[in-house]
Amino acid sequence: MTTTRIAFIGGGNMATSLIAGLVADGYTPATLRVSDPSPDRRDLLAGRYGVQTFASNLEALTDADTLVLCVKPQLAAQVCTEIAAAVAVTRPLVISVMAGVPEQAIQRWLGGNPPVVRAMPNTPAMVQTGAIGLHASPEVGEDERNRAETILRAVGLTRWVETESQIDAVTAVSGSGPAYFFLLMEALEEAGIALGLDPETARLLTIQTALGAAKMAVESEDTPGRLRERVTSPGGTTERALEHLLKADLHALMKRASRAAHDRSVEISHSLAEQS
Repeated sequence: MTTTRIAFIGGGNMATSLIAGLVADGYTPATLRVSDPSPDRRDLLAGRYGVQTFASNLEALTDADTLVLCVKPQLAAQVCTEIAAAVAVTRPLVISVMAGVPEQAIQRWLGGNPPVVRAMPNTPAMVQTGAIGLHASPEVGEDERNRAETILRAVGLTRWVETESQIDAVTAVSGSGPAYFFLLMEALEEAGIALGLDPETARLLTIQTALGAAKMAVESEDTPGRLRERVTSPGGTTERALEHLLKADLHALMKRASRAAHDRSVEISHSLAEQS
């Protein structure tokens, strides 16, 4: 993997996270090339990670065998069209972290049906604890799948899905998921303050509790449901609190919220796919 030459088109937060993860894993910075229109961003990436930076997307693509598209979705058609001729010559593996942009649209804009892996990372990837869903177009070979997984694994856990439509489900669960947990943390913090805790104490107790619960879930062989049962003593405080949450049908509410995120992801994908 360390001999793979990767070109990042776009040097924003996700590209920066991937570069940081790859360098931390021992990847050679000199083989990483990044294009970004911002001189400040280019200086930051070159200074912090030692990678090569360019104002031109085409210059960044030189000799790359892997192309990572990290631009905003609304710029996808323009950027892909601009680099299409160069991609046709080198035919790199194309990894897209552009939310909502379908593989067929990327292939249409680039021309020639290049191998495309579509990735749906989430914001914790910025601290190397992301959850990333992956889907490969039929043109992607086994070696290319392994390469894509290795690159994305630098920022967290990776899981392949069988159909591209399942990326919309990934978006609803892990893509939007951090906001669900932040909302719950926000509500619990407010509840602590209402019960008499000072704001700093309520905030720190909430954050550490969330961290501890997640760590228990990661390290235990039990399901979250079983873990919940284990910390719920009959007749105790936790049972009394959970009665209120279950009475509000939290499970059904979460399903409706996730479905709304899923459906919006589908709408966005259809809209972006229609771009010329």
